[in-house]
Amino acid sequence: MTAAGWPAALRRRLASTGQQNRDRGASTTELVIIAPVVVVILLLVVALGRYAHGKQLVEQAAAAAARAASLASTASQAQDRAVQAASGALSDAGVSCASMSTAVDTSSFRAGGTVRVTVTCTADLSGLTLAGVPGSARMSATGAAPLETYRQYADSRAGGS
Repeated sequence: MTAAGWPAALRRRLASTGQQNRDRGASTTELVIIAPVVVVILLLVVALGRYAHGKQLVEQAAAAAARAASLASTASQAQDRAVQAASGALSDAGVSCASMSTAVDTSSFRAGGTVRVTVTCTADLSGLTLAGVPGSARMSATGAAPLETYRQYADSRAGGS
């Protein structure tokens, strides 16, 4: 290296180490900025998963209630069995409903007819409020089951209920 080239090489070397010093701490700053965003996204994924799972359990409870109602011999029995089946299915699945309602449609409760059951559950999501999720979610599902064609049902209009 000549005497004239020596200062240029030193300047280049000093310039490159100065550039490295300016980037120190950048990855820590990026982590501090991105970490809360990642946590919120994960909490939202968990909240959506809990909602989807709860909705599926309410749909299963509505189907179980409709099946239980279809096995009854009178419309009033169908009402009682549907309510019992829906509440039993939800409690067995571990769903905690702040309020639950079961509506049974027995308007076509006759041989070859259909019974429909609508189950509505207000689920508690207060454990996920940090992610901006509301405290509760209302989930509703309707299940239907056919009544047997060749089975005799008691006529609820003739005093069978």
